[in-house]
Amino acid sequence: MDVKTQSLEAQPPAAHGARARDSWSGFVWFLVKLLLAVLAFRVFVFSPFSIPTESMLPRLMTGDYLLAAKWPYGISRHSLPFDLSLPDGRLMPRTPERGDVVIFKHPVDGVEYIKRVIGLPGDRVAVIGGQVALNGVPVPRRRMADVLVPMSDNTRCASGDVERRGDGGEACRYAAFRETLPGGKSYTVIELGALPGYDRFEEVTVPPGRLFVMGDNRDSSLDSRFDAAAGFGVGMVPQDLLVGRASIIVWSTDGSADWGKPWTWFSAARWSRIGETL
Repeated sequence: MDVKTQSLEAQPPAAHGARARDSWSGFVWFLVKLLLAVLAFRVFVFSPFSIPTESMLPRLMTGDYLLAAKWPYGISRHSLPFDLSLPDGRLMPRTPERGDVVIFKHPVDGVEYIKRVIGLPGDRVAVIGGQVALNGVPVPRRRMADVLVPMSDNTRCASGDVERRGDGGEACRYAAFRETLPGGKSYTVIELGALPGYDRFEEVTVPPGRLFVMGDNRDSSLDSRFDAAAGFGVGMVPQDLLVGRASIIVWSTDGSADWGKPWTWFSAARWSRIGETL
């Protein structure tokens, strides 16, 4: 018998049990640290969000999955991935900029929404003939080429103007405008035409601590033009309800995937959208 084997056999059973306990406790501690790291990432850095509607077309499509940056506007209880009875308010608060695409909790039902910030506290906001006015000045916008949005299992055609694409698929044609806010933020909005309740909004002043938000799909967005009600408009959004700023699209699917057929997970992916920053 060599010296190494002899030393192992000479160890009492208690030593083997102690090593096993140390190994098990080390593994548990590793899991605890991993859980804390993931939680810290969700609270302070990024959290996932999926686009459930077409209110932010053409920039965001139903089936887009993105990451929301948590740190730009401060941390609050709404930053947590679960609900806790914590005090209201935010740590290291900062007001969004006009044009930011923000994720927030609905003031009534707590569901997460995504819209674009149009008016900041103190701004006077109105909509006249479909055109936004800030502080009495119409926001510049110019007509641009129509936008063609590919139709799929999760993307319908609200305009009814459907045409065949070169690849055999179908696309929906929307009238598009390039809107530029004070400060220079520019983005594309789409419209369906004159619709009651959407194209006219009497001037209001955004109260302190609140935001006026709108969807880029101007005639299909229940936003600050409508009073806050569960499953309906959001009214003036309290900044304490901010979750984060939309940052990057990490996945996008056209809705045709069958979870029982893994190969369709890849054929349904909108590969060209993955990695786009917002």
